[in-house]
Amino acid sequence: MEKLKTNLENLNRAFPDQFTQDQIAKAKTLFLKKLSEFAHKYYGGKIQVVPKAPVVGFNWFNVWYTPGVSIVSTEIRANNDRSYDLTNRGNLVAVVSDSTRVLGDGDCTPPGGLGVMEGKAFLMKYLGGLDAVALCIDSRNEKGENDPERIIQFVKMCQHSFGGVNLEDISQPNCFRVLDVLREECDIPVWHDDAQGTACVTLAGLINALKLTGKKLKDARIVLYGAGASNTTIARLIITDGGDPTKMILFDTKGSLHSDREDIRKDTRFYRKWELCETTNPGKIKTMEEAMKGADVLISLSTPGPETIKREWIRVMGPKSIVFVCANPVPEIYPYAAREEGAYIVATGRGDFPNQVNNSIGFPGILKGALLVRARKITDSMAIAAAHSLANYAEKRGISPENIVPTMDEAEVFPQEAADVAMQAIKDGVARVEMTHKEAFKKAKHDIEESRKMAKSMTECGFIEAPPESMIQEALDWAIQKVTA
Repeated sequence: MEKLKTNLENLNRAFPDQFTQDQIAKAKTLFLKKLSEFAHKYYGGKIQVVPKAPVVGFNWFNVWYTPGVSIVSTEIRANNDRSYDLTNRGNLVAVVSDSTRVLGDGDCTPPGGLGVMEGKAFLMKYLGGLDAVALCIDSRNEKGENDPERIIQFVKMCQHSFGGVNLEDISQPNCFRVLDVLREECDIPVWHDDAQGTACVTLAGLINALKLTGKKLKDARIVLYGAGASNTTIARLIITDGGDPTKMILFDTKGSLHSDREDIRKDTRFYRKWELCETTNPGKIKTMEEAMKGADVLISLSTPGPETIKREWIRVMGPKSIVFVCANPVPEIYPYAAREEGAYIVATGRGDFPNQVNNSIGFPGILKGALLVRARKITDSMAIAAAHSLANYAEKRGISPENIVPTMDEAEVFPQEAADVAMQAIKDGVARVEMTHKEAFKKAKHDIEESRKMAKSMTECGFIEAPPESMIQEALDWAIQKVTA
């Protein structure tokens, strides 16, 4: 058992030597949750607003505000697109949620989502060079029901202050309508990270996993466990990128999706699920036990917890099987258990296990690319371009069964992804401005480097304090006590 340093590296070694793998996995989850609670309280959240322009004399207040700023208002009135030049709009994202499905914790009430939404804003700034603001809203109508129309109306009303909108943690089926309407009716890109973001990064991981196993996407037999916003969009992107829907089977809480599922057909709110009922699982296989026999890939985004995916399901998969278990905060089966049952490649949504298939390597670069060319929307082909950008980046620097996608600390991946997305936006005809790939890469890289340098400088100058070691130790002791109790 080693003393844990503030950088939290070698986390496994911080637990007692006699701990089993299962105890270490549980202790890590408990430790990270408790440390997160302590750290958020210590810092009062993780986002603040700071000026980007100087005050070099008293009269500069009259430049940045009245009377000088009046000309900014009239210039934008004459041409709304000037708001991208004269304000921060072109580099500003709204992170919008009604907090009805926050991670694996369900409805957390509107302010309950602030920690996650501030987290998205934190990563956008540090990884993508974007500014972002968390907007957690109450979507309940007069009947007390969460109403998608309220979210739609809110975003349409506030879109003029932002270059893009990141939707987050909106429960199904509301999430489907909210995204589809806003993508078409807003004049800025609206992105649902739980759906499109998860799908993009999952596709990237799948592309490289299949390369390592010598299999092709069009031939792969794929089982998707869970049929919410994430997996339904994953299925759609896989099919769009060349996957065979007749070799795919999805499961929701009531069983497999197929054309006899009248409950889905009759509920028009679940139109995205019904599309997949019509195109996947033509054999109408009904059980996981049958579906998993000989399957090449399992992609699970369902109920958190290490007993959700059964060992015996993994055991009957085909040779060199690929298992993505990406529920947060706890995967549906621990990676070591899946590998013990024969899985060749295992990915989760967590950074403390190999192969973190997490939106964090997707949305900062994707949104940056969209905003660079002032895109009006983010198309499915832009998301697929991002997936291939991530996969190609990882392949060039080397991939292995425990390293199939880039990680958040590979800074170069984000400007590359941003530039590839920007080029696809131009190709799709949704960009307001055009630039070369080199220009997009250079601008994205500059902004990301500036964000990182600013964070580093603020830390070195004492404006951001290092976390106290006593706080880390207290969280560690608490987790160990909980596991051994």
